[in-house]
Amino acid sequence: MADLELIIGNKNYSSWSLRPWVFMKHYQINFKEKRVPLFTADTKEALREYDSDFKVPVLKDGGLLIWDTLSILEYLSEQYLNSKGWPSDKNARAVARSVSAEMHSSFINVRNELPMNCRKIFRNIPLSSPAKREIERIKQLWEKCLTKFSGDGDWLFGEYSIADAMFSPIALRLTGYSIPLEPLIQQYVTRVLAQPCIIEWINAGKLEIEVIEEDEIKT
Repeated sequence: MADLELIIGNKNYSSWSLRPWVFMKHYQINFKEKRVPLFTADTKEALREYDSDFKVPVLKDGGLLIWDTLSILEYLSEQYLNSKGWPSDKNARAVARSVSAEMHSSFINVRNELPMNCRKIFRNIPLSSPAKREIERIKQLWEKCLTKFSGDGDWLFGEYSIADAMFSPIALRLTGYSIPLEPLIQQYVTRVLAQPCIIEWINAGKLEIEVIEEDEIKT
């Protein structure tokens, strides 16, 4: 486990990097991190050795390279947590995989219109109808998981899972863009933001000096 290294992008902007980072921190999986600032003249050269099409995150386990966030999370769960990253109940596990895959492949308008930005709080940002629909879909998914599968636990499926890690940047976005939330959803977002590892990530993001213009909302 001492050989684990996670290659990430800017903490202020890189929502994909946040997902495996917070998962490893939550489960106290020891790792080294290497931060590669994105969209600079040196980014491609810095990422060339990882065979990830110049994308982050990448997990390096000895001589093995794993790229793509969901693949990294699956690998960590299997190799270091005895598959604890997914719920033990088969029905809950199926739903957890479904919502995680949907997060992985969908919500393009939320990604484009509400880019993650740990340094700022926005209010009254106009959203397109597709983005509003996606936000409602996310809230519906969370409500379903919390009411049907969380039991007495704090997380979407009771115990912290890959699904929580996959949706963690959404919690930051909903808060950062001052999106009104129903009580059940707000309680979940509050729990996400209260995680020591999330606080650590946000604080580190605020200290970064790089600015990625395409991820900055002009107000």
